[in-house]
Amino acid sequence: MEPPFHWPGKVLAVCAHPDDESFGLGAVISTLITGGASIDLVCFTRGEASTLRTDDGDLTETRHRELELAATELGIGAVHRFGYADGGLTAVGLDSLAAAIQPLAALNGLLLVFDEGGITGHPDHIRATAAAMVVADELDLPVLAWTIDRRVADTLNAEFDASFVGRNTDEIHVRLPVERGRQRAAMRCHGSQLSGNPVPERRIALTGDTESLRFLRAGPAR
Repeated sequence: MEPPFHWPGKVLAVCAHPDDESFGLGAVISTLITGGASIDLVCFTRGEASTLRTDDGDLTETRHRELELAATELGIGAVHRFGYADGGLTAVGLDSLAAAIQPLAALNGLLLVFDEGGITGHPDHIRATAAAMVVADELDLPVLAWTIDRRVADTLNAEFDASFVGRNTDEIHVRLPVERGRQRAAMRCHGSQLSGNPVPERRIALTGDTESLRFLRAGPAR
């Protein structure tokens, strides 16, 4: 692992949408919790703008329920849901987003986020990470980002006409061995987003039993 790092006992995962904590960070979160970490979650949006759904009800309520179930499967402690518009985080000032999560971040020793570029290129993902970086600068916290190998990104982009952003080997700081059972259980909780969506499982198949992480900001682990 580069640079040398002591895993903190308390981690705040910062995500844009319900399901980011499972489809993206799920295996990392469950592995750190199994290793003794306590992880809380910030979710900036309600997820109401998604076009992936399996029912005709209130998608906001559906995704709220899915997030709560998934968090339980992963072993997440507190879930802090904000009401920002899905697809609209770029219209919110970074200082406002940072201020919303600053009191929560101050209780933790590490922020866990999506990589710069948002993994899929989604503007909300990028904005959530940027807000976390503002808070980390204020509090002198390390920021660890989940990322994917460039070869995985290239394959997904070719197969699904997508916009995944990957990293070269020399840009990756941590290769974390993971077990996928709790992640897959959490993913199944997001039925409105998983049915008919082959991308999450294909990403996992390409990635295998390790997840890639990189430090966006160093800082003292507490």
